[in-house]
Amino acid sequence: PAAPDRWVRLDEHPQAKVEAASLALILDMTRPWIWDRLDALTRQRVIDYFSPVVGDTTYPKTNWLWFRIVVQTFLRSVGGPWSAQDIADDLDLHDALVREDGWLSDGFERSYDHYIGWALHLYPVLWVRMQGGAELAGDRTTTDVAALDRFLRDAVALVGADGSPLLQGRSLIYRFAAAAPFWAGVIAGVPSSSPGLLRHAADRVVRHFVDNGVPDADDLLSMGWHGEWRKLAQSYSGSGSPYWAVKGLVGISLPADHPVWAAPSEPLPVESGDVLARIAAPGWVVSATQSDGIVRIANHGADHALEGALVGDSPIYARIGYSTAAAPLANGQAWREPLEQSVALVDAEGRATHRAAMTLLGTRVDDEVAIASSTSTAHWIDPAHAQVRHGSGITGEVVLAGSVTVHSLVRGPWEMRLSAIDALESGIDPAGLRLRIGGWALAGAEAPCSAVTDD
Repeated sequence: PAAPDRWVRLDEHPQAKVEAASLALILDMTRPWIWDRLDALTRQRVIDYFSPVVGDTTYPKTNWLWFRIVVQTFLRSVGGPWSAQDIADDLDLHDALVREDGWLSDGFERSYDHYIGWALHLYPVLWVRMQGGAELAGDRTTTDVAALDRFLRDAVALVGADGSPLLQGRSLIYRFAAAAPFWAGVIAGVPSSSPGLLRHAADRVVRHFVDNGVPDADDLLSMGWHGEWRKLAQSYSGSGSPYWAVKGLVGISLPADHPVWAAPSEPLPVESGDVLARIAAPGWVVSATQSDGIVRIANHGADHALEGALVGDSPIYARIGYSTAAAPLANGQAWREPLEQSVALVDAEGRATHRAAMTLLGTRVDDEVAIASSTSTAHWIDPAHAQVRHGSGITGEVVLAGSVTVHSLVRGPWEMRLSAIDALESGIDPAGLRLRIGGWALAGAEAPCSAVTDD
């Protein structure tokens, strides 16, 4: 601990709490080869390094709950300090984040993203297999596996035919970590999705990035998607952050004789046909088309905000549409004013309104059309000088514009978007407003253009 290149301690920087959980988990999984061969002094130093986790109440009320559980479970197994109350409190928090159909929210905001799969569903499966984990879990494992089983029925339908995960939510620089819940399903032995389907889904996700130049020419995972794209990162991201991608390779911990390796591969839902579905918890309707392999969602319930909070629209959460083939805009302007996949009132100065936090009116599938609806208090925001770049929308001085209701009617690759200005705030002149509806953003090294001629 006195060495100049020592590990950053848990009480020095919060990100060390994330790293500690990975260290503890892997030391448990590799116990015969690493921990059992360490000398007594080194073991004690590791225990001392982990010990500040006990009684630490500063962990965010999000997926971080599992970092505290995992580290304390390891400490308990090696004779270190631990708190049964801490673990009980964290399990209660996990249960408080459970939503419909096996989905969870990553915190008490409407935070629906890849953290559901690569953290909130993955860690319970790995934790119960740690030394002493099953004893601590008691009879809750049956419920956890049932939730994972139901979630995976939706998750496999959100992978594009090219293996691309949905470009939605924070920490997208973790890339093929999105394959982690499929391996969690294999490890847990879920009944509703076959091992061949889950292995194929995980393989397609990893291969999507390999086929697009990941890792890079230096064999490194950069902060980006295919190439480096720093604007996709959050304030907590660092050069090592993309290596959470290894969660998408957790299947290689399974032995060579595990049945998953011999199971016949089964196609993704979008590879078998068109998909039209609703996902209740985040307020999504899903439309995937076999002809192009693209999965699209219309979003009317997820915004990484508390319901009713008048904050900015986070480009990675609050847009109306997300897909496996188009990314949200991520520059500073995109955070200040919605453009793509938005319905906004634009004033005479060109300022666009935000819709977070909208009220979900409902999602349903009627015959061959999926419908999702929401209403919102449209508002302009004068951004505060300092912002927390954690994934949520901007904060600042708010000016109310009025009430706007939006309906998305989805069929195949098409969406009919019905937008109604229900009411304007007192003093707002409708003559000074225009209604702007944004579609998909296009990607490329250069901006696309087309020739325009007068007839």
